[in-house]
Amino acid sequence: MNLLEKVVKNSDFFYKKNQVPQSRVGDSIKVIVFLELPNLSTGVKGKERIQVYEGIIISKHGNANPTNSTVTVRKMFQNGGIEKVFLIHSPWVKMMNILSSARVRRSKLYYLRKRMGKSARLKRLFT
Repeated sequence: MNLLEKVVKNSDFFYKKNQVPQSRVGDSIKVIVFLELPNLSTGVKGKERIQVYEGIIISKHGNANPTNSTVTVRKMFQNGGIEKVFLIHSPWVKMMNILSSARVRRSKLYYLRKRMGKSARLKRLFT
């Protein structure tokens, strides 16, 4: 094991979060992200703000290294869809709340990209 592999293994300790919700594909989720906006005139750190992104998880990617796992969240906005990939254990992602769950039979919901309106709805799962 070379030095680079040792550093990568030890970095998991710093980035891994203790409380991550058990989310599944088809869940409606609210992701709270911390943003730092640069000051355009000087190029240094400017304003800081919190952005809320709410949508449906259409895919999850679990890596051999659990700190690299990601979720792809899709939301509908002005008759179009917006997808964003979030690194679950990122320090920029402050909180992930599961709003509701849906009954799905696929691991990836990429077919929702072609659908709009009522055809893009998922059957709700009551627990």
